[in-house]
Amino acid sequence: MRAAGDRLQETARQAALALPDVSHGRPFTPGLDVYKVAGKVFLIVTDDPDDQIITVKCEPENARAHIRGYASITPGRYLDKRHWISLGPDPASPSG
Repeated sequence: MRAAGDRLQETARQAALALPDVSHGRPFTPGLDVYKVAGKVFLIVTDDPDDQIITVKCEPENARAHIRGYASITPGRYLDKRHWISLGPDPASPSG
C-alpha cells in the first residue's frame, strides 16, 4: 500500500499548506509533520513508511460517522478519540 499511502500523505500536506495562515513544524518528534492554524493543531502526518497515516481533527459526531463508514478510518491514534481520526490508505485500493 506504499503508493496509496504516499498519495494520501502528500495530498494532505498540500491541502494543509494551501490554507491561509497555516504553520508547519515538527514540535513533537522529527518523524511527525504538524500543521496548525491560529496555534491550534489540525493535522499530523507521520513519516513512518510502515505506518502511513494522517491524523486530523474532526467534530465528534462526524468522527463517529466516518469511523463507522470507512475501514481505513480509525479513532485518532495517541490523541483524544472523540476529536481526532486517523486515516490510512484504503485497503481496497488497487494501486496500493
